[in-house]
Amino acid sequence: MQNQNDPAAATNIRPRSWSARALGVAVPSFFGLAVAVGFYACDSATGPDSVNATLAAKGQDIFRNATFGDETFWTDTLRMNEVIASAVDPKTALSVGLKVDLDALPPAVRQGISDGSISLTDPATTVALLKLNAVVGVKGTVTSVNGKDQLTRVGITCALCHSTVNNSFAPGIGSRVDGWPNHDLNPGAIIALSPELTPAQKAVYNSWGPGKYDARYDFDGKNNPQVIPPAYGLLGLHSITYTGDGNEIAYWNRYVAVTQMHGHGSFADSRDTPPVNVSNPPDSVSSLLPALQEYQLSLAAPAPPPGSFDAAAAARGKIVFEGAGNCSSCHSGSLLSDGNVRLHAASEVVSEPEPGNGPSLASRSATKEYRTSPLHGVWQHAPYFHNGIAATLADVVDLYDTRKQLGLTVQQKADLVAYLKSL
Repeated sequence: MQNQNDPAAATNIRPRSWSARALGVAVPSFFGLAVAVGFYACDSATGPDSVNATLAAKGQDIFRNATFGDETFWTDTLRMNEVIASAVDPKTALSVGLKVDLDALPPAVRQGISDGSISLTDPATTVALLKLNAVVGVKGTVTSVNGKDQLTRVGITCALCHSTVNNSFAPGIGSRVDGWPNHDLNPGAIIALSPELTPAQKAVYNSWGPGKYDARYDFDGKNNPQVIPPAYGLLGLHSITYTGDGNEIAYWNRYVAVTQMHGHGSFADSRDTPPVNVSNPPDSVSSLLPALQEYQLSLAAPAPPPGSFDAAAAARGKIVFEGAGNCSSCHSGSLLSDGNVRLHAASEVVSEPEPGNGPSLASRSATKEYRTSPLHGVWQHAPYFHNGIAATLADVVDLYDTRKQLGLTVQQKADLVAYLKSL
């Protein structure tokens, strides 16, 4: 029977083993879903030009709170509830990039954190925060056993990788900012805490570092993590992920929900190398995708902070962008991306070859090509390119100037950076 989830009409779906032996687990870019994604959503392949506010409001709750039933993996397989309850105090959680939602904390808890009467070095405090639904992207079920709160179930949501906080209370504690990639998050280090992993598996996950995640590792066994991308400013973009694998966000949302978060549902794409065929019934994913997509569409790219760029230099930089820099040959249109028109061979992009002779991301994807990333809000989400090889926008410009042999002057490069900061 043909699987309608497979753009290439893959057949003969076989249930995948959900034991700990494969564990190329992906914690959602998000995630977002995420992890290596750009977001576009709606029912039409041509894309929407507006957002349904009512549907988006439902999607916000899904984005922040839906686990798609992935507790069966994070609890029953990886035993992360045991790890958290015994060894992950708030200080440790914050050190690996987990965030605390200030708006979920009662005044007494805020005061206790401020005056030190609530310990940030006690795992029981982490359990209490989970009971309050205050840990961004992590959902815990806390029950009282003999008068003591115990974390019995734990799962993850899209927000884990694709939300952060504004640090208004303390570093890592503040109001949620959905759509911003959590580049403090160290998904590999979190996964490596599981007692069900072998030392070799833990070594791979610990090698990823903050802000990176490999959403292909569990299928091809190759280790080359990518930067968690933003999930904002993508209304109308029909090309999903760094490699343009799908033409609507439902494609990648389903991929991550099922194959990375390990929620309950199915995903198949015979274009992938190797072909992906995963079935984990019952389906807890499909009915949530429309609203989730609509919320992701509603996330606008953030405007640059006041005073963060020189307006006169930016105006000159726009001329360089459209002229000597040749940037607009790919970063075109209102989204500053030609992703709706074409993809690019690996030989065309400046982000390859991969650092350390790692495996090409394009070669591991469904399209075997790259999508031009949109640029609005680019000031916010360093490091740049799918592999993070440019730490700053100045590094981005230098890389293009060198590899494309543009011959830009020092002044032109500085002006171009100012323009990028203005987007």
